[in-house]
Amino acid sequence: MSLGAPQLTSKMWGHREAQPGTVYLCGAGPGAPDLLTLRAHALIQTADVILPDDLVSEEILDLASPSAEIVPVGKRCGQPRITQAGIHELMVRHARQNQSVLRLKSGDPLVFGRANEEIEALRAARIPFEIVPGITAAFAVAAALQTPLTDRNSASKLILATAHHAAGKPNPIAWEGAFPAESTLVLYMPGRDFTTLAASLIASGIPPETPVAAVSNATTPEQRITSTTLALLPEAEPGPAPLLLLIGHAIQIQPETA
Repeated sequence: MSLGAPQLTSKMWGHREAQPGTVYLCGAGPGAPDLLTLRAHALIQTADVILPDDLVSEEILDLASPSAEIVPVGKRCGQPRITQAGIHELMVRHARQNQSVLRLKSGDPLVFGRANEEIEALRAARIPFEIVPGITAAFAVAAALQTPLTDRNSASKLILATAHHAAGKPNPIAWEGAFPAESTLVLYMPGRDFTTLAASLIASGIPPETPVAAVSNATTPEQRITSTTLALLPEAEPGPAPLLLLIGHAIQIQPETA
């Protein structure tokens, strides 16, 4: 007798559907709809109100119920169409109206997604919430490039960093001080000043010949890959944002993907 594939049921994880009066801080993954988690897919289909970032694709939003209210709350070129306080107000107001609210963020909601501010606002308002993880861009990019982020011989550490801070605060430099040996650095939102970026990373101790992969619009039909080295990064012309940089000796770019 063939056992066949196991059948997933709601008893295995509790409620799959979005529940009234609850807010879900949910990761939409790196862009491709088929990289959504089962949990995220079910919430998108059943939520009453969806508050997506701009990087959440139309293909993913098309999965929503026809009756769902979709209110985009992201940014374009760094300019918000709504303040962070406004996002908090929307989440709280709709939840208090006994609606299910899906705060849909690209990648994973706990990685450079301002989740802490939204968690604090929901706790202060005593609104029930859940956090639903998603595939963060670093892991999706590595999979698309068929390259490891760690390696037993060359990279025992993985560092996720960003070169972008909240409005009103100076952006950080990519790294200060000595850089940990045998590391892979994944840089989210690196900006476009690659000359300064490369110089600061080389000054921190990263060898100039270190491989760099710059990936624009990861996992989408517009994905663009630029393979270079840290020394030659200022001469490279990576694609537009959203852009991710993978830097380290573990990075192995095959010719057919470069």
